[in-house]
Amino acid sequence: MTTPHATPTVPTKKKLDRRLSVAPMMDWTDRHQRVFMRGLTKETLLYTEMVVAPAIIFGKDGPGRFLDFNEIEHPIALQLGGSDPAQLAQCSKIAEEWGYNEVNLNCGCPSDRVSAGRFGACLMAEPDLVADCIKAMQDACDLPVTVKHRIGIDDLDSYDLLCTFIDKVAQTGCETFIIHARKAWLKGLSPKQNREVPPLRHDIVHEIKKDFPNLEIILNGGIQTLEEAASHLDKVDGVMIGRAAYETPYIMANADQLIFGSDAPIVDRFSALEQFMPYVEKQVANDVYVRHMAKHLFGLFQGLRGAKAWRRSLSETMFQDNAPADIIREAARRIEI
Repeated sequence: MTTPHATPTVPTKKKLDRRLSVAPMMDWTDRHQRVFMRGLTKETLLYTEMVVAPAIIFGKDGPGRFLDFNEIEHPIALQLGGSDPAQLAQCSKIAEEWGYNEVNLNCGCPSDRVSAGRFGACLMAEPDLVADCIKAMQDACDLPVTVKHRIGIDDLDSYDLLCTFIDKVAQTGCETFIIHARKAWLKGLSPKQNREVPPLRHDIVHEIKKDFPNLEIILNGGIQTLEEAASHLDKVDGVMIGRAAYETPYIMANADQLIFGSDAPIVDRFSALEQFMPYVEKQVANDVYVRHMAKHLFGLFQGLRGAKAWRRSLSETMFQDNAPADIIREAARRIEI
């Protein structure tokens, strides 16, 4: 069984710089992807996939299956799904023991399965319950406790209701709200459609910052480039990038320079890949299939000659159970420099 990190590598009360973060995305932002992302940006805040509280508490293999991460992933936030204050409190304490830098409550996922478990976006209809959950989480740990939510759900989508939700949760002392600038339709739209069909309303999130100037407001939804992210930073405190950071990961290569003001050199794609390879080799040596790492690399060479051949080579070799780590380097030879 994996044991927790004995001591956090970063003081848990250190104020996090949330000017840029990568969104939690199910099946995408796992620990392998986060290690790869650290080869591109050292400063961007990374989030885990959503982990449901009962899985951490009652999982037969212990919490390590869901919480293990590599120290280089700091700063890193754990996103929790759930609606039981006691369970969320217990998980928040465990997150602190494991060395996470933040714990976040998911109030934005629109899937039917999530709603059936009474967590995700459906919680926006129950601001008192969300406040109880956040308060319990805060009382259980010294980590910053944040909430990620939509601008509304179904017919509960007025600006006044959004303000009521934020105000109620903020009364607990919660200071950071990550707002996905789309409403969620919990009836009639799939999770994929909920990322595309409801219109983006960045203006609503900008207005929230004006009306709640003392809160830290992070904008999420539809941001495609770092330049676009930077353009919002005079209206909100931070920006969260989702699919674009996963599907075209090299857009994150100058995040430290453009967003955080670093003077470190920008890593090139091949160097980023080589930085990742020792991790891949170690994982393969520990009987982790190479496909679990390779699947996060498909978009690395997007826009370069040979990118299609690179993706095809990975696809043809990564699913072999005994595939070695070197299939990744072999695929990279398809890129024309």
